[in-house]
This record gives sequence, C-alpha cells and structure tokens, in this order.
Amino acid sequence: MSLSVTHLEGSAFQQSRAFSPAIVTQGGRMVWLSGQTTTTDLEGKDISWDFAAQVRTCYALIDRTLRRAGGDLSCLVYSTTFILDPRHGDLLVDLRKEAFPGGKYPCSALITVAGFARPGILVEIQGVGVVP
Repeated sequence: MSLSVTHLEGSAFQQSRAFSPAIVTQGGRMVWLSGQTTTTDLEGKDISWDFAAQVRTCYALIDRTLRRAGGDLSCLVYSTTFILDPRHGDLLVDLRKEAFPGGKYPCSALITVAGFARPGILVEIQGVGVVP
C-alpha cells in the first residue's frame, strides 16, 4: 500500500500559527521520535541560550532521524514542543514556518516547562512521523 497524507485545511488562525488541525494518513510506517534538545549546532558550535539556533538544530536532527527511516522532515505529522520561556512562542511559529516552507505543518502542541535537564537548553521537540 502506498503512503497517502492529507493535511486538513486549517482556519486562518491555525495557518497563522503554523499548525494543522489534523492530518490523515493511510499506509506508510509510523516513526515515534524521541525529544530533541541541544546546546550545540550540527557543526559543534555552542548554542546554549540561543532559542532560534536550538529550534533550527532540533528540526535538523529530526530531519536526520526521519531520513534514516526513509523520509524527511516533511513526514513529521505531529510534534510536541516544550519551551522554557513562553515569550518564545511567536518566534517558534516563525521558525516552524521556516522549517515547513510549503505550509504543510505538523499537528502540534506547545507546552511551557519549568526547566530542562541541562542549563542552556531552551526547547525540546518530539514527534511522530509517517514515512513511505
């Protein structure tokens, strides 16, 4: 069976916040992704306390994992993002739009937390992907 992915059209608000209200899949394989956090970018540069760099790197790490499973970041159908500072919510939306330039956003939840396992971590992203 081939993979079919349908993003249900979101309201104007949902589109402005870069998330899909629902995604319907048929076929494919589900990939359950552990949470990604980082204080270094892909080249090993310290990005502690740099929210935008951490989000971009987390998405790159998720993309890398999905590629190992036969897909890519566009196969992410659901994500939960945990942030340390709720003031980063709007920036997260902009970064999600950057990560999914075609406007096919994953369904998502955004949760503010009191802290992470290590100082300097500002965000953690986990998710579920469906790959061919």
